[in-house]
Amino acid sequence: MTSARLTRRIGFIGFPLFNALDLTGPMDVFTAAAELELERAGPGRRPVYEAVVIGLDSAPFRAESRLTIVPDTTLADAPPLDTIIVPGGCGVREPATLTALAQWLRGRRARRIASVCTGAYALAEAGLLDGCVVSTHWRHAQALAARYPQLAVDADAIFLRTGHIYTSAGISAGIDLALALVAEDHGPALALQVARELVVHVKRDGGQRQYSAPLAFQTAAGDRLGELAAWMLRHLDGDLSLERLAERCSLSRRQLSRRFREAFGLAPAQYVERLRVDEARQRLVESRTPVDRIASAVGFRSVDVFRRAFARQIGIAPARYRALFRVGEFGNKE
Repeated sequence: MTSARLTRRIGFIGFPLFNALDLTGPMDVFTAAAELELERAGPGRRPVYEAVVIGLDSAPFRAESRLTIVPDTTLADAPPLDTIIVPGGCGVREPATLTALAQWLRGRRARRIASVCTGAYALAEAGLLDGCVVSTHWRHAQALAARYPQLAVDADAIFLRTGHIYTSAGISAGIDLALALVAEDHGPALALQVARELVVHVKRDGGQRQYSAPLAFQTAAGDRLGELAAWMLRHLDGDLSLERLAERCSLSRRQLSRRFREAFGLAPAQYVERLRVDEARQRLVESRTPVDRIASAVGFRSVDVFRRAFARQIGIAPARYRALFRVGEFGNKE
């Protein structure tokens, strides 16, 4: 039987006070992949994925957001699983829950075991992350590293893999991880189709940062530069020269350049280009606006300058990027 005919059972571990999107986001990815593959393969074929919610016991459990989930089965009665995914949430760090999950994980065999967000605590408690470089929500990276010194935490990565163990960053990063797992099993075409079905803008690679360039800048910068970054986002088509930016935040050009490099490791002009390309990238996938009009709207003085900047930042031409990622290329999304 080929891999396309196998039904891979994905087990999602549930517990009180989990983060709902950590569980429902990846679950929707696998469910959409199964439905889309069935549409392609036709009647009489088995689904490529089956999603199963596994509770600590048979009782319904409630998310931090108060969403209530009724589990399909329990830890004690769980069937064989291809992939295990442990979501995060404040409940995973409750001593009784953490102990139960760790004991269960130590005794399970699965092709892949993954965590989303602070679900990494359960894998770490089970000893599955010893010697690994792992990811978690950036806010919890320092605490995780302090509690489990036998692992290394990369506070920037969207998701990381060591052998059959996967860890991912916070909340929506679980969707990125799930898409990557679908691509592993069935190729990038199905993963991209799922991303479009779920209206995910762009599937990020694991090595990318957990948050956008503007947010990263505002996190690292002081109030004055943080306010400047927000203003720049609202005026991408305007004058964002060094002189204008320095005037805006009442600094000399030399002072502004120094503070930019200290806060973000970039010259102001490099940061402006990154902002404009990032905005152009979203417009390319969300609209049919011609490339030259997008270039002008985000502040590039010519379409040739835009194309060179886009290729420098993203690695491919704008038109090629749109062809790969624009919502609406499959089915009737537009």
